[in-house]
Amino acid sequence: MKRRTFLASGAGIGAATLAAPAIAQGRIEWDMPSAFPKAAPGVGTNVTRYAELVQAMSDGRMVLTVYGAGELVPPFTVEDAVQQGNVAIGHNTPYYAASKSAALHWYTGVPFGLTVWEHQAWLQWGEGQTIWEDIYAERNLKPIYCGNSGVQAGGWFKNRIESLADLQGLNMRIAGLGGEMMRKLGVNAVLMPAGEIFTALQSGALDAAEWVGPMLDQAFGLQRITNLCYTPAYAEPSAALAVVFNQDAWAELSPDLQAICRAAAAQCAYETNAQFDWFNVLAKAQLAEAGVEFLAFPDDVVEGMRNAWQEVKEEQRAASADVARVLDSIEPFLEKANAYNAAFLKRYMPARG
Repeated sequence: MKRRTFLASGAGIGAATLAAPAIAQGRIEWDMPSAFPKAAPGVGTNVTRYAELVQAMSDGRMVLTVYGAGELVPPFTVEDAVQQGNVAIGHNTPYYAASKSAALHWYTGVPFGLTVWEHQAWLQWGEGQTIWEDIYAERNLKPIYCGNSGVQAGGWFKNRIESLADLQGLNMRIAGLGGEMMRKLGVNAVLMPAGEIFTALQSGALDAAEWVGPMLDQAFGLQRITNLCYTPAYAEPSAALAVVFNQDAWAELSPDLQAICRAAAAQCAYETNAQFDWFNVLAKAQLAEAGVEFLAFPDDVVEGMRNAWQEVKEEQRAASADVARVLDSIEPFLEKANAYNAAFLKRYMPARG
């Protein structure tokens, strides 16, 4: 990529003529597209809160104008816009760019994978962040973790799932490698932006939809189509969000502004993780009171998912050196984490009530 001067050339697409006054006043103004509707709880408020924090922490020296999904660029092309230098910064979930590197699935969430806190621990104290930055450097990008949904819902289904046979031929909205796992079980896995899910489920184009969890699913009205919600999402035990910078733009920021961008992301992650934990609990109770049934997948379906995932994982490992590197880092930690949780959380949670 040809180096461009973001601090002097403009705040994103078509803004070159607008930047000079802001710079003259000692202020950086950048457009920031997101892959999500900016008013959506959790995934959308994550990016709007990030912009608020950066502006407040920099005392107005850095101003980010947030654009929701499709307002500036299509939802699945945010990283492309940042890489190409059309904007200096963007917001998405990493697996929306997994066509660039399959390893990015592990930086959002994969079936039977890390929980939210395990994911954050691997990034902070393991090799996660280093590997992530190496992968993104190939596209002149810099990624920063900024939050997570935690364990999600397995999906809203129009009909009950009583065995593996009931999955055959279902049209289901499901993202990431969870979709590949479900394809092996006979599901027609469909990826579509969040804003299209309700209409597709309502029209009959979808028989089922996995989105996020009670807070967001309720906000998007999925309970108005069906009252059958299966939990948990073995396909997505966590789903991370990220802020992505063009590396040239990042390099032009002063050290204190770089520190502010990192600190804002850390604070945003704290707030967003807590937001999901708090409001998922409340929304689940409201949905149950309104007649939604929260059902468990049958044992043969769970076992089928686990076996299908092992196939998908090994296919991905064989096809990608990046995936192999990520798995070599994650799998030893996951094995120890399973032993730890067996001695702690798995004993504690049933006893709590």
